[in-house]
Amino acid sequence: MTGVLPSQDIEKMLENGAITASPAVDPAQVQPASLDLRLGTVAYRVRASFLAGSNRTVTDRLAEFEMHRIDLSDGAVLEKGCVYVVPLMESLNLPAEVSAVANAKSSTGRLDLLTRAITDGGEEFDRIKPGYSGPLFAEICPRSFSVLVRPGMRLNQIRFRQGQSVLTDDQLTDLHTESPLVDGPAVIQDGLGFSVDLRLPGTTLVGYRAKPHTGVIDLDLLNHYAPQDYWEEVHSQDGRIILDPGAFYILVSREAVHIPPAFAAEMAPYLAMVGEFRVHYAGFFDPGFGNADAGGLGSRGVLEVRCHEAPFVLEHGQIVGRLVYERMSERPEQLYGAGIASNYQGQGLKLSKHFKSA
Repeated sequence: MTGVLPSQDIEKMLENGAITASPAVDPAQVQPASLDLRLGTVAYRVRASFLAGSNRTVTDRLAEFEMHRIDLSDGAVLEKGCVYVVPLMESLNLPAEVSAVANAKSSTGRLDLLTRAITDGGEEFDRIKPGYSGPLFAEICPRSFSVLVRPGMRLNQIRFRQGQSVLTDDQLTDLHTESPLVDGPAVIQDGLGFSVDLRLPGTTLVGYRAKPHTGVIDLDLLNHYAPQDYWEEVHSQDGRIILDPGAFYILVSREAVHIPPAFAAEMAPYLAMVGEFRVHYAGFFDPGFGNADAGGLGSRGVLEVRCHEAPFVLEHGQIVGRLVYERMSERPEQLYGAGIASNYQGQGLKLSKHFKSA
């Protein structure tokens, strides 16, 4: 059946050897439409980011670019501005008709922790060809904060699909008519457009900007760090802010997003010509996100924004990204926010789970 494979199919893939792991996968890794991937025991500090390329293995390329290797067994710091490659505990032996796509988990993206999957023979980040058989690796580049990591930590996740599952704009329009996808007018063009909210009710606080010189973040410590030690508040009196080149921001979408149970979505960057910035590092929206069936009443999309070459004025209501909706091959047995740990159901403007709530 065509579509994104749900949790029950991922469990079957684990049983039949299409996904293998050492040690065995923890059931908590299986999400409604994806599988969390775990860091292995060693990190390779490399001179530069790379792709294996056709008919090349990641191990071959590591021999070219490795500077030194770090044992993660007792925990180790991955330093801001450096590039690392970490073998993952999971490997794949995909059926010929099944492809995969990886993405950073929400908390990873909110820390500006660039994490991408690479594979043997891979010519794109995060895209895994149908029938791939081989190991998985995570390329990790901390952009704003140095982080302490350990084996088994889950920084990225993988989604499996069979055939073409992306909805056309006409299909997305029909879906919105049947089950509203946003709490307002839907801007549908190459996906569902979403805009930035710079007029939050009752406050001038509209976002956060990462401080340039901070301490290390231990990724195992949740609700632990004081936000003011790592972030500057961003305020706006007039519904606009100026993004500084090279700075990283956490903002929030104006729309409350709904993902119906039989669908999943991926956040895609908006066209480059709308401004000198990039939105999003993490991008999977699970079935049930923001959906009343799973305990949500619509959830804002948190925007991870990095400004590029020139200062840029960002204004309230400006379209900054789009959600590409995909059909599930069948409804997952578990939905986001319903009976599983879901840190961001019903969210608004929110930092990663490592920071104390206000």
